[in-house]
Amino acid sequence: MSAKPKGFDRWDLDSHISRAIAERGWEEPTEIQIEAIPHARKGRDVVGQARTGSGKTAAFGIPAIERCSVLGKIQAIILCPTRELAVQVSEEMGILQGEKGLKIETVYGGTDIEKQAKRLDDGADIVVGTPGRVIDMAKRGHLKMESIALFCLDEADRMLDMGFFPDVLWIFERTVNREQTLLFSATFPQEVLDAAEEFLNDPVHVMSEDLEVEVPEIEQFAIKIGRANKLWALGRIIGSSGSDSQILIFTNTKRMVELIVERLGKFRFKAVGLHGDMPQSKRERVLDSFRDGSESIVVATDVAARGLDVDGITHVVNYDLPDDSEVYVHRIGRTGRMGKKGEAWSFATGSEVTMVDKICSTWGLEIPFIEPPALPEGRERDFVPKRDDWDEVSDYFGMVRVSMKINNSETTKRELVDWIVKESRIPEIAIGEVTSDDEETIVEVHVEKVAYVIDVIKGREFQGRSLKPAIVNS
Repeated sequence: MSAKPKGFDRWDLDSHISRAIAERGWEEPTEIQIEAIPHARKGRDVVGQARTGSGKTAAFGIPAIERCSVLGKIQAIILCPTRELAVQVSEEMGILQGEKGLKIETVYGGTDIEKQAKRLDDGADIVVGTPGRVIDMAKRGHLKMESIALFCLDEADRMLDMGFFPDVLWIFERTVNREQTLLFSATFPQEVLDAAEEFLNDPVHVMSEDLEVEVPEIEQFAIKIGRANKLWALGRIIGSSGSDSQILIFTNTKRMVELIVERLGKFRFKAVGLHGDMPQSKRERVLDSFRDGSESIVVATDVAARGLDVDGITHVVNYDLPDDSEVYVHRIGRTGRMGKKGEAWSFATGSEVTMVDKICSTWGLEIPFIEPPALPEGRERDFVPKRDDWDEVSDYFGMVRVSMKINNSETTKRELVDWIVKESRIPEIAIGEVTSDDEETIVEVHVEKVAYVIDVIKGREFQGRSLKPAIVNS
């Protein structure tokens, strides 16, 4: 009795695809591929829950490639939320088809529309694109919707977040000869589930029961740090990470991307930026260089990093915490891919500690606050010098607690506050709560004034005595 085929051989795939998979070195399909591919190959509509990095592109790409022929007319369309993801999906499908010869075209904004139009006019079998440009091409007559038999929506939840769903519906309604629909998403908000009812015909659901984002099993840490010393902490992480590491640093604005790249360069750390205002060709070069390992540190915004699929990322650093706890999970999912080890580090200023608590409670995570990594053995000087930063010792309201060597029997709170205000020439509103006991008095001073206040108090006497001010760490 012959042994049952294993790996991708179990499906007796198109010979071009089988050879391409073998050449790529894939041996076993991933869970989402095992669940989705057999149904999709039979022509069934499929709803698949899968995060980036789980092999979902092949889960819809292999059935799409198999059902398409070299005809020079569009038989399948895959919609993606970003240009980067569209390029990535197109490249992956190009590899998976091997020598089959299908013409796979990408259609997205931010690049020469006439060149894209000409490529479509010359004939395409599969189109991978972003909704806005797909609509533009369809309205101009370059993209013929009536020949499309397979409609695939990738990262449906991101489409919803980015406001693309009206565009998706417009495209869907015009694929009048559609025979099969595939929908993939990391999460399934109610709006996506509602849309699925309209999109799909008796679909097979391939998803986890709780419909939650799958949180990668990686080591996660947080560092409470003021803004001025984030670069110092980042230097510690990079410096201790090892020469074969690949580090992805997230920040919330394109301006901060540029600043971090510039400042790291001053301290001899070579980094490249990735944000939405960069020319598409440059963004693609950055992604390619990160994938092949020629660049090891990338600083990116969330929008630019959508579709960034690099299996070798060892560290993700949240230089800025995201506003949305789900974005945190998507960010850290860039490391620890396909079962590999990874680390995620998050910087939190005093006022952001509650955001880390929210992330933990929302996703059932444990993110301990720890000190930055120690300097590598044999190194005595920091990679980036540490600076005085009062933000690190301020509370949620920006107040710093300063202890003074005077007790509650030696003066009144009013007398002390009046003296500080007079000597320091600061507005009284910069002074917060005052507490005292038998040994000391603690005065809250606003973070913007505290350094000056301490210097003044050190150099003067109150009622003939030195108050010896000192910071009280919260």
